[in-house]
Order: sequence, then structure tokens, then C-alpha cells
Amino acid sequence: MTRTARTARPVHTARTARTARRSRAGAVGVAGLAVVLMASVAACGADAGEDRDPEHRSFALEGRTLTVDSDDSALELVAADVDEVEVTRWFEGRVMVGGKPRVTWEMREDRLELRLKCDGLVADCAAKHRIEVPRGVAVAVRSDDGSVTAKGFAEPLEVRSADGAVRVGDTTGPLELHTDDASVRALGVASRSVKVSTRDGSVKLELGVVPDLVESRSDDGSISIGLPRDTSYRIETGSDDGSVDVSVPRDQGSSHVVTAHTQDGSVTVRNVD
Repeated sequence: MTRTARTARPVHTARTARTARRSRAGAVGVAGLAVVLMASVAACGADAGEDRDPEHRSFALEGRTLTVDSDDSALELVAADVDEVEVTRWFEGRVMVGGKPRVTWEMREDRLELRLKCDGLVADCAAKHRIEVPRGVAVAVRSDDGSVTAKGFAEPLEVRSADGAVRVGDTTGPLELHTDDASVRALGVASRSVKVSTRDGSVKLELGVVPDLVESRSDDGSISIGLPRDTSYRIETGSDDGSVDVSVPRDQGSSHVVTAHTQDGSVTVRNVD
């Protein structure tokens, strides 16, 4: 008698089942560990201010201009009675899954390059630099990510930040301040030429001397400008979606020109004491 062939069935042994369960448990465990690590980093973000032993270095500067090129650091710039560019660096970083974090600094001719390397699946780093600049030096700042503060400059100061607030005070030289994603503040300055713009953030300016030119623009944010009472101004303002309040004396023939334009936000131009 001929027997009908039966289709072979996979044999599931107890060992096979245990192995499958362990594999699934291992995958879940790794994923869970990654979540825990990332949550831990998020809950305790790195703070450069926690560095109790900052590093210091001096850089010779031959010319009368300095460019600061930073990729990821908070920057504090001060005009000081120094002969070289004096830099103090604070750094805190940890990488749980990835390479060791590090920061570098290098002067190339008149360009100070500040770099932060913090790569990994779970990484958290923060850096801050205080830069003392010899008096009489014009400064240009290029920052990819990080706030920028500056004070004490009598020469031209230009700041361009891709992502970070800009704060300037106690300055008399011409100012150009630009950020893509943050606010701009220039308070207590005595600059006669001020040019400011931000794509996403507010602008606040308070001038201690009558300016020759103030240009301000925001794509999404309010603009507030405080001007001395000593004269009248040629004012040009506009807002696509917001109020406009100008309370300073106006004269279309004035040589003191002030412009303020925003697409979404209020515009205020007033006198300050």
C-alpha cells in the first residue's frame, strides 16, 4: 500500500523558543537602554558654566581686524587693554554612544576658528568662549549656533549668527547685527550707524547719541527703537501685520534716517532720556 507523503513541518523545540524570546528581549533591552540614555541626557543638559577649570590661551594678532569663526559656542567679546587676543574657554561634554567630544581653537592670520566636535547616538556638549580683543581692532563674528554678546568696541563690529541671540552694549563704533533665528538687543550704545536684521525674533535698540543711520528689519517679530530727543528724524516704518507707533519729531528732510520694517509684529519708535 502506497503512503501519502506528508509536508515537513518546522520543528519548534524548547531551545528554539527560548532563543527567539531572548533575541526579542535583547532588541527591546537595547532600544530601552537607548531611550533611557537619551532621556537622561535631555534631563541633564550640558552647561559650560559647570566647567570649574577653564582653559586660557593667547593669540598674536598682527593686523587691526579680527574675524571670529565659531560653529557651536556661546561667545562673549570684550574690547580690553591687552596686547594679544586673550581667550578663555569653558567646556562640558559627554558622549555615551559615540566618539570622545573635543573642542579646538586656532588662529589663522586674522581669523580665530573655534570648533566643537560632539558626535554620537547619545551626545550632549556645551562650550563658551570669552574673547578679549585689543582696543582699536575691528571685529567680525560668524557664528553657526550660539549666543553672542559684545561690549566696549569703538571700531566697526559685525555679528552674523545662524542661530543665537545677539546682545551689544557700551559700544560707539558702527554696528551690523544679523541673526536668522533669535532676537537682537543693542542697548546703551553710542553708534552713529546701526544696521540690524533678524528672520525670526524681535529687535530692541536704544541709542545714546543721535545716529546718522538706523536700519532695522524683522521677518517675524516686533521692533522697538529708542532715540535721543536732541533732533528730528526722517522716519520710514512699516508692518504687514502689526501696529506702528512713532512718537519722535519727524522731518523728511533730516539727515538722520531711521527705518523699521517687520512682516509680523509691532513697530515702536520713541524718545529715550
